[in-house]
Amino acid sequence: MKFSTFWRESRWAFVLKNVLLAIGIGIAVLLILLAYLKRYTEHGIEFEVPDITGMYLEEARSSVESAGLTMVIIDSTYSKKVPLGTVVEQNPPAYSHAKRGRLVYVIINAQHVRQIPLPELHDISYRQAEATLKSLGINVSNYVYEPSEYKDLILDVRQNGQSLAAGDRIDEGSDVVLVIGRGKGTEKIAVPNLCGKTLQEARSILLGKYLTLGIYEYDEAPTDETESLYKVYQQEPNAGKIVLEGSRVDLYLSKDLEKAIISVENTNDEDFF
Repeated sequence: MKFSTFWRESRWAFVLKNVLLAIGIGIAVLLILLAYLKRYTEHGIEFEVPDITGMYLEEARSSVESAGLTMVIIDSTYSKKVPLGTVVEQNPPAYSHAKRGRLVYVIINAQHVRQIPLPELHDISYRQAEATLKSLGINVSNYVYEPSEYKDLILDVRQNGQSLAAGDRIDEGSDVVLVIGRGKGTEKIAVPNLCGKTLQEARSILLGKYLTLGIYEYDEAPTDETESLYKVYQQEPNAGKIVLEGSRVDLYLSKDLEKAIISVENTNDEDFF
């Protein structure tokens, strides 16, 4: 049988035609699918990663998105050597190539100056205080000497003319002034009445009178949340006593306001008589 006759009339030829047709359709579908996937995934198409190190955040984001990529912040650090809010590290690195939509991970310098809690420095040597501050990135810009019970111990820490307490937060790299004791002076001072004052208020008043805060005791141990509620209800020496500059005044504190009020009233009565 001739092939042309077989191809037209044979039952097997009909089956073969359908098989070949199915194979052809399958190949066509596969080619179309591969072409679609290549276009969808942009196979072989890559974009250059821009160099965004040193850029401010919004500028860096705009640059990355213009390159068809997406920026993600994964961490922040703090350095005084670079501007705040700028990119300090990126991955993938600059000028490498990546596909559209690839994530560019960045680490930025903090947008605000880090704040450091001031440690307790009162009544330690000024050399130790200076070393402690230096280790925290805080600069000592000046020293002020005032009368005190003992020499060379820290009486106060000031910034912009204001006294700082332990725990107050200040900018890293900022300047403070150390107030250092120089021993007792020769001038005579009347001890002020501190009853009813908080510890910080009493300390400030004593410093203004060139007197030194000595020991201070609480009738009940305070917590960080309740410490500001305690008021002075007793002091030694008593208010009005004449002492030399730099003399020490000891304080006793309670959050029982009645104690403080009674102490103030008693002191006023003594002054009256």
